[in-house]
Amino acid sequence: MRILKTLRLASRDYAHEWQMSGCFVLALAAVLGPMLVLFGLKFGIVGGMVDQLVENPENREVRPVSSGRFDRDWFGNMARRSDVTFIVPRTRSIAATIELNSDKSSRIVRAELIPSGPGEPLLPADAPLPDGLNSVVLSQNAAEKLQASTGDKISGSVTRRFGGKKQRVHVDLDVVGVAPPGAFARDGAFTDVRLVEALEEYRDGRAVPELGWQGNAPTDDRSYPGFRLYARSIYDVANLKNDLTAQGIEVRTKAADIDLVMRMDRNLSAIYWAIAIIGLIGFSLSLGASLWANVDRKRKELSVLRLVGFRTGDIVWFPVTQAFYTGLMGWLLAVGIYFGAAYVINGMLAEQLLEGTQVCVLLPRHYALALAVTVGAAMFAAALAGWRSARIEPSEGLREI
Repeated sequence: MRILKTLRLASRDYAHEWQMSGCFVLALAAVLGPMLVLFGLKFGIVGGMVDQLVENPENREVRPVSSGRFDRDWFGNMARRSDVTFIVPRTRSIAATIELNSDKSSRIVRAELIPSGPGEPLLPADAPLPDGLNSVVLSQNAAEKLQASTGDKISGSVTRRFGGKKQRVHVDLDVVGVAPPGAFARDGAFTDVRLVEALEEYRDGRAVPELGWQGNAPTDDRSYPGFRLYARSIYDVANLKNDLTAQGIEVRTKAADIDLVMRMDRNLSAIYWAIAIIGLIGFSLSLGASLWANVDRKRKELSVLRLVGFRTGDIVWFPVTQAFYTGLMGWLLAVGIYFGAAYVINGMLAEQLLEGTQVCVLLPRHYALALAVTVGAAMFAAALAGWRSARIEPSEGLREI
């Protein structure tokens, strides 16, 4: 009951001295508001760059520079690595092409074949994948030229010179999907690895029994000149590059771009936290001094509370309660300042940004963290002043009456 009375008295006193209470709130918002705007810019700019790196699968690609000889055991070992999210073999570039045509278009499109499979990083996670020798996912360019869409049937053909004669075979293909525009910019088709292998076998003069194509006996000892490899995250790219280089495999990655953004993130974070800590310490000292002076100003009133039976712990809650109000309302005002500044900044740069992108942005957890730190610092500073006020003897107040 004494604590409840203390809280009620502190609240009424805080409201009665609204002018001084308002000054405390304004002082807090003047420090916290710019800090929120600064962190919003840091998080929006650098965080957006990091998100683009993470979300763009091209930044996780590890691409071989030259041809090699990679057998199935090598692919199996790489697929079992925890830092590899996707790997499929590539055939020779000249063999990974096909001529496509459809009944809806008079054009014949020479398309590149991209070996694909489960977990394809260039396609949406819920998109259908090519499975088997008779299904493809067309690139946007190829689909437009063929006037084909999901569910259509198209025809593919390849040629070879075998036994001194030029031969051509055809394969019927089902379009199970159309890739997003950014997945593959040229005329292409995502296919099952088995179809790409079948085309290479045919061009090498071998038979493909599954498609009824005649030729020499197929070989079981297959190796591949290249691969499509994607790291699990951008943070695994450098390690993968180092491991492959140690195996004598020269690869090309975007590790330099990733490292540049990561270093920028670390440097800006260090600068922000340095400013934030200095501002927090400065505000805590300022608030603590103000509360200390406020306690001295109310020595008589607080000593009277001791005189009528309030204990030390009860009186400590008096300045702590008022500090809580200051921290809460100062945070609310600072958030309002941030929203106004962020609206202006994002509006000014809207034309230079991609749709849905913001330069100044904070997440809900950032507001919660700012609230916790602000209220915690204010209450801690007030607790120190409250401890001093609780040690005031009742006789000191009586002598001043």
